[in-house]
Amino acid sequence: MAKATEQTNSPVLVSDKVRAIALTPVSRETEVRLDRYVELLLAWQAKTNLVAPSTLPNLWTRHISDSLQLLDIAPSAKIWVDLGSGGGFPGVVLACELAKTPGAMVHMVERNAKKAAFLREALRVTDSPGTIHLADIGDSVDRISGQVDCVTARAVAPLHQLIGFAEPLMKRGAKALFLKGQDVDAELTEATKYWNMNPHLHSSRTGGHGWIVELDQIERRNQSATPDGTRA
Repeated sequence: MAKATEQTNSPVLVSDKVRAIALTPVSRETEVRLDRYVELLLAWQAKTNLVAPSTLPNLWTRHISDSLQLLDIAPSAKIWVDLGSGGGFPGVVLACELAKTPGAMVHMVERNAKKAAFLREALRVTDSPGTIHLADIGDSVDRISGQVDCVTARAVAPLHQLIGFAEPLMKRGAKALFLKGQDVDAELTEATKYWNMNPHLHSSRTGGHGWIVELDQIERRNQSATPDGTRA
């Protein structure tokens, strides 16, 4: 097999994809879906800012592997809710991998109409199981009915607010997996002002200063707190 070379017509490095697949292996079918997703994202990126342009060369490790690793923490989860899906991380990536799982579904909540349109198109071209909720997070979580196994979010809001948004789903038994950066300790300290919780931290396998905050149960410290976790 010929050695892979860097593509000159794409900002995404071939070597980064190779590294990402090694970090978070997927089936050939999932890889094809992810390739279609990346191609679509690059086409839309020119007119709608879906990811930071500086991260495009390392799109596969920075965004795709970062999203895929959630499935190793909750391998039996079929029904996911992704809060503030934006460019589809982790929501669309999870849907691409879960396409082979009967009964799987990823609910993606996004308030920006252009990004919501992109998410719908991404699900279409990848033939992946998902549904898009065009709404503010606080206005839509209560409306997602039925079983929810896992709720997640990436680069959306401070941890204490995310917990507040996720509370209705967690009360129904959902696990929370929130992707956070190097300020995770400060966010946890702030969150404990509002919530009783026992977080489990996972270091991101993609390197850097990324963390995943795993929460199974939460309880409000102040019952007069508002739904986003802040005090009234």
